[in-house]
Amino acid sequence: MIWKFGRRRTAAEPGTIGGPARLDGRTKNLTKRLGPGEVAVIDHEDIDRVSAESLIACQPVAILNAASSTSGRYPNLGPGILLSAGIPLIDDLGSAIMDIREGDQLRIEEDGSVYRGDDLIAEGQWVTEELNDRRLEDSRSGMAVQLAAFAHNTMEYVEKEQDLILNSVGVPDIATNLEDRQVLIAVRGYNYKSDLEALSSYIRDYRPVLIGVDGGADALLELGFTPELIVGDMDSVSDQALTSGAEIVVHAYRDGRAPGVARLEELGVGYLLFPMTGTSEDVAMLLADAKGARLIVAVGTHSTLVEFLDKGREGMASTFLTRLKLGGKLIDAKGASQLYQSRISTWQLLALIVAGLIAFSAAMSATAAGQTLANLAVAWFQDVAGWFTSLLR
Repeated sequence: MIWKFGRRRTAAEPGTIGGPARLDGRTKNLTKRLGPGEVAVIDHEDIDRVSAESLIACQPVAILNAASSTSGRYPNLGPGILLSAGIPLIDDLGSAIMDIREGDQLRIEEDGSVYRGDDLIAEGQWVTEELNDRRLEDSRSGMAVQLAAFAHNTMEYVEKEQDLILNSVGVPDIATNLEDRQVLIAVRGYNYKSDLEALSSYIRDYRPVLIGVDGGADALLELGFTPELIVGDMDSVSDQALTSGAEIVVHAYRDGRAPGVARLEELGVGYLLFPMTGTSEDVAMLLADAKGARLIVAVGTHSTLVEFLDKGREGMASTFLTRLKLGGKLIDAKGASQLYQSRISTWQLLALIVAGLIAFSAAMSATAAGQTLANLAVAWFQDVAGWFTSLLR
């Protein structure tokens, strides 16, 4: 539900709405401080599913996008998820929308124009269900081009990283012992939090080495588990996780550049560098494999073509070869939360409780102690009934 100047709305249809602005060029940074009733101002081409779900959790009154939420490269999932949640999405507002000040009170009209007071700031397009469906249909025709580009990127990755893939050349020496142990890798992907919750019993029973990939480390902490390793470029993990005592492995570019290092040095946290072309989740998997992990359970990782494109990185091509390298050692636990859903109804549960009480009563009545207890209970009820009767006279 969202507010329309005092009235609640259940759909993302055009209509005058407004609120204080909260803006950031990177959506995942904005969601760390975006609050209910605020207007999210972003510059995000092809909004992906994870970003959409993070925005929904913040409950903004509307989302203003400087870019196009669907460029047509591929059928991205984010805009549809936002619309299904009833959050208005206004597209193609241009760079001018990013020049506003945070906290400015904005008003969005149903023609897609954005005002600050009486001043027109930008004009965009209100994304409706019909427009989104039409965009998705048009973008499906571009999947063949994206598939060809993905294959090309994969071949380039083979040329650059064959020594790493085949012989583990360049893998850093870590202090955490993974030899012949089970490892769980948590990645900030689709439904990763609910899947981790579903695996809580596995974590407690088997005590795998917990590796958090950037924001995945925070998901582990939220469930009461402490990661032993944190891997990533350190752009979406909290200071709490980085200072939790976990060993830190920074995913660096092939030339050794690692922007996340400055943050770690400011926190006074030690780290190791792992230069590699590809994604941080692949860094974590290859690290675990190279250090002798017996079994690797992956949560929130990306495995389908649309997910690779949704991630928006050429480096996603590395995931294909990483999974081939790990083979049967890798168990993808995506969807673990959907694997089993209880079918026991409330009435069935109530019937089970009643049956248990009847069985317990029958068992008690067959013993001398049980009979005495039953007689005392009957006498107590008779006393209570007599007391109520005396009150009514």
